[in-house]
Amino acid sequence: MLGRLLPFGPVLSRSMFGGFGFFMDGFMFALIANDHLYFKVDDRNRQEYIDAGTGPFTYDGKKKPVKKSYFLVPSNILSDPNELTDWAGRALEAAKRSKLKKPTRRKR
Repeated sequence: MLGRLLPFGPVLSRSMFGGFGFFMDGFMFALIANDHLYFKVDDRNRQEYIDAGTGPFTYDGKKKPVKKSYFLVPSNILSDPNELTDWAGRALEAAKRSKLKKPTRRKR
């Protein structure tokens, strides 16, 4: 899967969530879990995924299922390298916006 994202740019991967997180410029914009690719979403790009009939990455938390802000990439997007690059770009932008929203933690 990482090979399909290489035209997008220098993507790095790291183990996480029982799968792999994909990073570019220090921002996690994608993950693979259970052999499925998920891209980062926010209010600007989430509707594309909903319209395509996909949903969020979810895992079983201690008390209830936890939904993350990564949505399954539609299969028709996976088969089109140009579309995959476009969607990856929007996921990276969502990751950057998300990072800007988070307040900086103070050191104790």
